[in-house]
Amino acid sequence: MMKILVYSVRQDELPVLNDWIQKHPDIQVDQTTELFTEDTVEKASGYDGVVLFQQQPYTDKAVNRLNELGVKNISLRNVGVDNINLDLVKQNGMKITNVPVYSPNAIAEHATFLMGRILRRVPEYDKKIARGDLRWAPEIGREIRNQTVGVIGTGHIGRVVINIMKGFGAKVIAYDIFKNPELEKMGLYVDTLDELYAQSDIITLHVPAVADNIHMINEESISKMKDDVVIINVARGSLVDTDALITGLDSKKISGAGLDVYEDEVGVFNADWEGKEFPDKRLKNLMDRDNVIVTPHTAFYTDMAVHNMVTVSIESNIKLINGEEPDTLVK
Repeated sequence: MMKILVYSVRQDELPVLNDWIQKHPDIQVDQTTELFTEDTVEKASGYDGVVLFQQQPYTDKAVNRLNELGVKNISLRNVGVDNINLDLVKQNGMKITNVPVYSPNAIAEHATFLMGRILRRVPEYDKKIARGDLRWAPEIGREIRNQTVGVIGTGHIGRVVINIMKGFGAKVIAYDIFKNPELEKMGLYVDTLDELYAQSDIITLHVPAVADNIHMINEESISKMKDDVVIINVARGSLVDTDALITGLDSKKISGAGLDVYEDEVGVFNADWEGKEFPDKRLKNLMDRDNVIVTPHTAFYTDMAVHNMVTVSIESNIKLINGEEPDTLVK
């Protein structure tokens, strides 16, 4: 019987995972709540494949030991592969899959909600209302239909954002080194990022954290943006230079930011800091601002997305074990 071990299983994944197991009695799928580390890799001994999910790095030592155990098939329950050494995976003759599309709508909708909450100054109203102040002024809002929204990255998520923004009546412009033919026909693309920076009232990021994109939002790029720009990042924290963002907010060049990701989020996000000293001063600086909304990497976190992350990763792992090439293979 085929055997698969699923690491770092969360409570919210259990209903989907257990339902899948019940429907496939011919495949043995075991689970552990522990992360995949050098200390837990031995649990995979005797299995044909592993299904993994975690924000912290997959160490080379753990990957090498997995290879020594004869486990060549790795399936990630998320899209990002920046925390695993793909060269090492290839050198070991191992194969890896991800879930490249688990719910573009979940992330695109979250980006939209962040925009709306910033434009209508919801954090400021929340504080006023909490202390009993129900006056309108001076927190006047802005309408999305009157904004130029610059979408950087027009993959699955970026295209959903574009459709939502067009539904609001906003002017949309986009930039991507890989142009989508349909969007190109619509005339949405600008030729350079500088053009997007100069024209956009709202800039929303939907690109991967490849080397060329690290700190793409920095002191220089911010200086090229319109005054009162709003920055939305639901992609990867490393796309934004945090110090430059804080400086831009201090100078009021940036009127607001919606952040679901943060460049130093590992070890801080998905933890309970109530009653404890908060460990990151820069993140605390952002969280304390009335014109910044921070959510702890939850844009993906919907029932539909979790269902797809669990089922697609397991089924991809089965294909790897059977010697097939799934569509989700990371090359």
